[in-house]
Amino acid sequence: MVAEALIARWGLGRAKDRFRGRVAEGRVPAGAPGLDDGPAPRVAVLRPQTYMNDAGRSVGPARGSLKVALDRVLVVHDEIDLPFGEVRSRLGGGLAGHNGLKSVKRELGSGDFMRVRVGVGRPDSTDPEIVSAYVLGRFREGDAEVRELVDRASDHVERVVLGREIPEREG
Repeated sequence: MVAEALIARWGLGRAKDRFRGRVAEGRVPAGAPGLDDGPAPRVAVLRPQTYMNDAGRSVGPARGSLKVALDRVLVVHDEIDLPFGEVRSRLGGGLAGHNGLKSVKRELGSGDFMRVRVGVGRPDSTDPEIVSAYVLGRFREGDAEVRELVDRASDHVERVVLGREIPEREG
């Protein structure tokens, strides 16, 4: 949802099928909040079309082909350990059992990539099947709350891309 919002916000146009995903490329537009007078940064927004737990098989080849430095890779992901609506960023750190992040780390050869963690809250159970159904299911919050979360996460990603938000560093 955040990827689609950023593609629209930045006017990247139609995504192409590449790298086992859909990728839209272009530049952050000149009117973006926080963009200085310098050249607009080039961006590529990749939406892997693999299973979430296998996202690295899309991210790894995309990074290689597009020649993106590891510290310029930014992964946006759901985070059940953050309350719904909270958005945080960090560089590196643990994977908290997130199989999609494990796959990305494996394919990139390192976990030293940037992440924007989008809080979706945690279900009232630790049963893996209930947790899985929770993160793969529909939001329980209303459409307006979900739109607000997507907007907040998109703003956060944009600040990170433009160097206005410095991700915390975790070992």
